[in-house]
Amino acid sequence: MGHLMESCSHESFALTIAQPPNTRYPHSCMGPNNQTTFFGIPVAGLSAEEIVKCVESSTSRPFWIVTANPEILLCGKREPTYAETLKRANLRMVDGVGLSIMARLRGVHLTRVTGVDLSEALAQWAAQNHLSVALIGGERTDVAIRALHRLQAKIPGLRGIAESGGLITQDGEGDTMNDDARMRISLFDPGVIFVAFGHPKQERWIERYRHEFPNARAIIGVGGTLNYWAGTAKRAPNYIRAIGMEWLYRLITEPKRWKRIWDAVVIFPLISFIK
Repeated sequence: MGHLMESCSHESFALTIAQPPNTRYPHSCMGPNNQTTFFGIPVAGLSAEEIVKCVESSTSRPFWIVTANPEILLCGKREPTYAETLKRANLRMVDGVGLSIMARLRGVHLTRVTGVDLSEALAQWAAQNHLSVALIGGERTDVAIRALHRLQAKIPGLRGIAESGGLITQDGEGDTMNDDARMRISLFDPGVIFVAFGHPKQERWIERYRHEFPNARAIIGVGGTLNYWAGTAKRAPNYIRAIGMEWLYRLITEPKRWKRIWDAVVIFPLISFIK
């Protein structure tokens, strides 16, 4: 099984598989005041409801969503091949208070929605439209199935499949267990696929294998979302999330994350401001 939230390596990996050109955002997704770029990587500030509408109106199958946060964008700055991977997604939404703050300093207002909240909105939408979901990845082998069971308890009628996913290389290539997992997901034919291998693996995995799920309406890299759904990690209280202080809550409850928090809270704003 892939390790969740791998740190960004300073090495570059060149994927040899052919890639289709980037699909433009559906017109309804974009406006003159809800987008900007960081390190040459475009991001769009949309609400969960607006993103669901983007999925509904898109002809791309699957519609690929990146939950862009400071760590992912810094990784893209350090690794040009990863930046190109991010640019191939259909949408890079704002998941990270640092992005909205830095954009505001540029005079651009970007709506922020967390990856967890967007994922729940997509799962709700899938159930309402009689579509199923697939969960793959997670920090432990039982996380995906536990996450699915708890999600189904929260969303009545939701059908789904859960896979631990096997081992994933840094450039997103799966082992034989991952091959089997992808085959089972493809046969299950889900409408929405949640991929939790952590960046940059999950985005490279999606880039490499998304064509195997041509009927899926959406595919999204969700990082630690499955841990929250499974109950193996706790989200910050609502009032802390409302003021954008999740990073402080995580620093207190998970001090081993200090390096990632330092990058997100200090390094990203500093580099963004200089650039």
